[in-house]
Amino acid sequence: MAAKSTLYYFNGRGKMESIRWLLAVAGVEFQEVIFTTREQYEKLLHDGALMFQQMPMLEMDGMKLVQSKAIMNYISAKYNLYGKDLKERVRIDMYAEGLRDLMEMIINLLFLTPAEQPSALKIIESKATDRYLPVYEKALASSDYLVGNQLSCADVHLFECILMLEEKFPSVLSNFPRLQAFQKRMRAVPAIHKFLQPGSQRKPPPDEAYVKNVKEILRM
Repeated sequence: MAAKSTLYYFNGRGKMESIRWLLAVAGVEFQEVIFTTREQYEKLLHDGALMFQQMPMLEMDGMKLVQSKAIMNYISAKYNLYGKDLKERVRIDMYAEGLRDLMEMIINLLFLTPAEQPSALKIIESKATDRYLPVYEKALASSDYLVGNQLSCADVHLFECILMLEEKFPSVLSNFPRLQAFQKRMRAVPAIHKFLQPGSQRKPPPDEAYVKNVKEILRM
């Protein structure tokens, strides 16, 4: 029996959450090594497991995979979430990269000072509604999926991003009916429905304790 895939990261979302989402949608069982101390991180560094001295890391198929984009591309290609040809793949990448840009702004929010956060929230909301969400609303005009006629990693990232936005801005989809319908369809996907249930490996929104732990481990 193949070894269960293992994730190495902090006890929170960060750059690992999109990887968790893809594994869950692909039906891949995984376990996690949660980092709570600087010593755990230093051991990985000493062992040479982290190519660029950064997490996340995914141990899968006998490999120690680093760099979140490379990890997600590997999972997507392996589990048929990456289109049927190069033209579909590059479109998937464009949509996915836009979503990562937007999610990155949300991920970084708690690492700002309390004085910086209100203005950053306004910028995120403005960019989401004016720059990003209209693109995805338009893409869904003639299909249930962003690219082609089957689920891709871009769809998974879009659903994850919508949930993150709604945590900050509950009515963010009010002017985007196709995205509302998309969200409803995605919730009905069995693997996604399962991942949304209490007790799954999905992480809750980050809090100050998570930020404090990350800063202590990385000596930020």
